[in-house]
Amino acid sequence: MRTSIVLTLAAVTATAVPAAQAEEKSAWSLSRNLSFVSDYYARGISQSWHKPAVQAGLDVTHDSGFYAGLWGSSISPQTYVDSTTEIDIYAGYNGSFSNIEKLGWSAGLTGYLYPGGNWDKCKACTRSDGVSAVSSQRFDTYEANAALSYDWISAKASVTLTDWFGANRSTGFDSGTNGTTYLEVNASYPLPFYDLMLIAHVGRLNVAGRVTPGAYGTYNAGRGDPDNTDYKIGLSKKLAFANIEGMNLGIYYVGADDTGYWSSRGFGGSSFNGGSTSKDLTDNRWVITLSSAF
Repeated sequence: MRTSIVLTLAAVTATAVPAAQAEEKSAWSLSRNLSFVSDYYARGISQSWHKPAVQAGLDVTHDSGFYAGLWGSSISPQTYVDSTTEIDIYAGYNGSFSNIEKLGWSAGLTGYLYPGGNWDKCKACTRSDGVSAVSSQRFDTYEANAALSYDWISAKASVTLTDWFGANRSTGFDSGTNGTTYLEVNASYPLPFYDLMLIAHVGRLNVAGRVTPGAYGTYNAGRGDPDNTDYKIGLSKKLAFANIEGMNLGIYYVGADDTGYWSSRGFGGSSFNGGSTSKDLTDNRWVITLSSAF
């Protein structure tokens, strides 16, 4: 699994300038994006309960390398109880190394927000005696990240500055989970035919905590390890439709090597909204995306 302040820059002069003089290009740029996905997978885990999602974002950048943005997606309240929207806010800097061509870097902060969502509304989070095992705790999470890129390949490391989506002693884990890490390698390789782009990704989640055995009765069934290795591979292609620029179609095969925590028999795959419904949120499947940048 981006509300932010949008920065703008304007210059007004009181003196006349020659009509033929070109306007000075602004150091700031603004872009927007809109996407429809058949299943919203983030780090190998379905955030939409294997249902379609709508996503949109806004980005602002500066010639200095500064960037900031806001991104949102529909999600499932089965996982993020009482929340149907994820909002990501992010900012940072990126640049390149002058002595090595095509080698770039970036560093930034990201916040994942879930309006209305709270662990204390989790109907599945009860002990064997039927008493709630959790206290009030939001799912909101903040991360710091750093990345290196070379041509069409990049590597990125992220670490949580807060508990990982509210997982701590008050929500049934054996410790706080700040310091949870996610390491990933991504590739976007242009193929020499049909204007196709080969997309590949592999990532590793290491959560700094485990579910306390028996904390939720039979729900976790001893599967207290939410760590996983996820992967994604597929193709994307730019589209030209009705004179609309910036459209892109992607078809990807996604999934994760899960220990069972996110399966239909594990705690992560159970419906936090109650009932007997559960799903394997990391199972392998094809995902289709249609996006537009403008």
